[in-house]
Amino acid sequence: MKALQLYSHPFSSYCQKAKAALYEKSVTFEEKLLDGSEPVAGEFAALWPVGRFPILIDDGRLIFEATGIIEYVEARFPDAPRLIPADPLAAAEVRMWDRFFDNYIAYPQQRMVYAAIGRESPDDGSRWRAMFDTAYALLDERMKDREWVAGDFGMADCSAAPQLLYADWSYEIPERFEALRAYRARLLARPSYARALDEARPFRHYFPLGAPEGRD
Repeated sequence: MKALQLYSHPFSSYCQKAKAALYEKSVTFEEKLLDGSEPVAGEFAALWPVGRFPILIDDGRLIFEATGIIEYVEARFPDAPRLIPADPLAAAEVRMWDRFFDNYIAYPQQRMVYAAIGRESPDDGSRWRAMFDTAYALLDERMKDREWVAGDFGMADCSAAPQLLYADWSYEIPERFEALRAYRARLLARPSYARALDEARPFRHYFPLGAPEGRD
């Protein structure tokens, strides 16, 4: 059977999210690097004119968006470790927290980057820092008695790892949020995510706000 193909770029947080899940479940795949070169760029454009990555190809089937990819991989390879619990209520909690990291951590982080590169009107970033302050405080309280955000390591943690990596680069998590900082450290040390992170290191210079030393 042909290996799955993941069209991605290692520095993308959403690609790292998908790759962490694939590595966690030991699913074999071929990464098709989207660096603007051919023939991969042309293949990707033909497959997915929307142009957003990652996408996964499995025997001609196209799966898009990182969350969609993880949902698909979980159904396609149901053996342990599970990333989405079998229990419906536990699964709903994992899916809820997956959306939290994409909507309330990744979103303000991306707005700060877009302002830095001129894709949005420049401002002082105060509204995005305020959004981070709220999200960080909520997460710190959540993580005070937990190892992972919703039960065992799962889809929500695959989302949390890259989003908290770049969020801290953009607006450092204050020292008073000890539980959240410890959670971020556990995520970055998780072997599945650490592998994806190592593959992204050669591209650190791409980060518009500057990649700080010692916080990866």
